[in-house]
Amino acid sequence: MAKIRTIDEFDYSGKTVLLRVDINSPIDPVTKKIVNENRIKASIPTIKDILAQQAKLVIIAHQGDTLDYQNLIPMSEHAEKLSKYLGINIEYIDDVAGPAAQMKVEGLQPGEAVLLGNLRYLCEEISTFENAVKLKPEEMLDTYLVRNLAPLVDCYVNDAFAAAHRNAPSMVAFQEILPTAGGRQFVEEINALTMVMEKPDKPSIFVLGGAKISDAFGMMKQVLENGTADKILTSGITGEIMLIAQGKRLGEKTEKFIKDRELDHFIQPAIELLRDYSDKIILPKDLAYEQDGVRRELNIEELPQDEMFMDIGEKTINNFEAIIADAGTIFVNGPAGVYENKLFEEGTKRVWNAIAESKGYSVIGGGDTVSAATRFIDLKKINYVCTAGGAMVRFLTGKSLPLVDAMKKAYEKSLGE
Repeated sequence: MAKIRTIDEFDYSGKTVLLRVDINSPIDPVTKKIVNENRIKASIPTIKDILAQQAKLVIIAHQGDTLDYQNLIPMSEHAEKLSKYLGINIEYIDDVAGPAAQMKVEGLQPGEAVLLGNLRYLCEEISTFENAVKLKPEEMLDTYLVRNLAPLVDCYVNDAFAAAHRNAPSMVAFQEILPTAGGRQFVEEINALTMVMEKPDKPSIFVLGGAKISDAFGMMKQVLENGTADKILTSGITGEIMLIAQGKRLGEKTEKFIKDRELDHFIQPAIELLRDYSDKIILPKDLAYEQDGVRRELNIEELPQDEMFMDIGEKTINNFEAIIADAGTIFVNGPAGVYENKLFEEGTKRVWNAIAESKGYSVIGGGDTVSAATRFIDLKKINYVCTAGGAMVRFLTGKSLPLVDAMKKAYEKSLGE
């Protein structure tokens, strides 16, 4: 693992600790209430351990962004959920770093904690600012957030690996000027993904499906090229794109669906992957569709057929189950089909059960992946459930992550102090 200091290396007694977590949660579009608490639960160990030292804890986090504005809401419910799981009151103030927030931070007593307002209320914390302005961490010291909060705190802890791909002040700037540590969740996620990437037990199997195929295509070439993955099992839209790349015609409805969503630009990368790694990429043998309210399946040799294919079929499921049973390491991103529909849950359900019963070391990640797993299995049967999506994909491809770079830099700086 990268050299990063942990919270066990610090004495936070009586200190004011600034903790960046990622508790960005799925929100019901009508009620605006949290519908999945996985990330909130994952943040509890770090918060609990810091407060156990009688620290004065200042928690900062985000909810939503410009790209999902409907989820950009106040975080009072997040504070309520944290309070419930911790068994103590986590106060909430709907101010990010202004006078009210500063006054609250200054008034904290040992053992108390406050969650400040949604970081994404600040323009310097939204993705459009990051993409347009492109500040370096050292240039972020003059941002509103850092300028207002840094003088009030003694230490900084980051436990937000799910946002590790974000080059925002809350993620990478405080490390420039404050003693820094990685939280429990951050360290666990780095360790779990490092095991998958650098030293997986063999054979190492990647199970890639779902509708967000940019994640799958963002990692396939790299993990095959460097030997991280011995086999990739493809399903969902990823599997359909691979079938098209193999020269199969799926049928007008499915092909129109792919084209209308501009997913057809993944066909050429898929052709190149099959050219170089055809023996390692496992394609569906059959697909499932609905006819007259009944689930039906057809072999790939029977294509094309003018239907929307919503799941893998029995032959594919059996093949995947056999491969998973013999795996030493299993990484999963994306369900096998439209599991929310009872007719098309079979592939996802059986693949998840095969993973749960496998003796291999299993890691899953991504919001829809975790939701699907939660529906069909006990998550305790998975060795590690990663809260990250985009950050996880970038890490597995060996790409630089702004947060990891900032934490390494803070570690190197601490050696000279």
